[in-house]
Amino acid sequence: MERKNAWKSCDETKLAQVNALCADYIKFISDCKTERECVEESIRLAKAAGYKNLNDCIEAGTPLKAGDKVYANNMGKTLALFVVGTEPMEKGMHILGAHIDSPRIDVKQNPLYQDEDFALLDTHYYGGIKKYQWVALPLALHGVVAKKDGTVVNVVIGEDPSDPVLGISDLLIHLSGDQMAKTLSKAIEGEKLNLTVGSRPVMNADDDCKEPVKELILSMLKEKYDIEEEDFLSAELEIVPAGPARDYGLDRSMIAGYGHDDRVCAYPSFAAMMEAGHVDRTSCCLLVDKEEIGSVGATGMQSMFFENTVAEILALMGQDSNLAVRRTLARSRMLSVSYTHLRAHET
Repeated sequence: MERKNAWKSCDETKLAQVNALCADYIKFISDCKTERECVEESIRLAKAAGYKNLNDCIEAGTPLKAGDKVYANNMGKTLALFVVGTEPMEKGMHILGAHIDSPRIDVKQNPLYQDEDFALLDTHYYGGIKKYQWVALPLALHGVVAKKDGTVVNVVIGEDPSDPVLGISDLLIHLSGDQMAKTLSKAIEGEKLNLTVGSRPVMNADDDCKEPVKELILSMLKEKYDIEEEDFLSAELEIVPAGPARDYGLDRSMIAGYGHDDRVCAYPSFAAMMEAGHVDRTSCCLLVDKEEIGSVGATGMQSMFFENTVAEILALMGQDSNLAVRRTLARSRMLSVSYTHLRAHET
């Protein structure tokens, strides 16, 4: 089947619309490199577009009617948005579904250690990554730390121009003869993708200080984020490529940036919901976590989050029955959005 080049269908007006959407998309994937950041920013934009928190409606017992817009946030990592239609929900919904998690490297729970004169973070990779792409690359650290007192600290290191970047070291070409003889899957091993975070020892260290480089890193984290080593146990820290997404190509016809898979589908789905006006059938946009590892867990599609949310919406519309939920889901149509071609570099 012959596919026409989409650019040929663009006149000047449409081209301006495409460029505006892409500019917003570039900002979104530059600012939102984790699923938590995607949900947080999407909620901010949804509130500005008139969406209400479903939990607030539930607590207040606020009935829902045609035209109402609500969102449901699942643990800060999955988001469902609804525009209530004029037809009964039991006739089914129109659903857009995409995922907002991307392949990355995660920091383990007890990660910080010193090896020789370097401080490193122990890691494991999430999703299917090409491990050789992650060495000798400027990296950033994004995530949250839940402290013992119950407060949650947001951490972003490596994105501000004044920030340092982090990295995973590789061998010099002169020392990599054995490595170069290996296949790609063996040349860079997942167990060795540990993040280098420092090499300077704490000044005026006592003779009893066996890990002075590690101690300096801990003191810096304490000063900036009020984080102690024990707090790593309750942290969720993700390692991603540093820096913003960019136009790609001399003609600026493509985009290069981390997280194209699958935010190139998630963001347009979300943007379509923000522009949705009157709808006959209730419309929904479902942005989910954990797709890269099989949609497992409390924030993946194998959870009951979506079914429970639909049940809550039906209850606020006076249809508090399991049969109504089943009929709604059975009669719904869903477009599971995924890319066909990404003409850009993807990390």
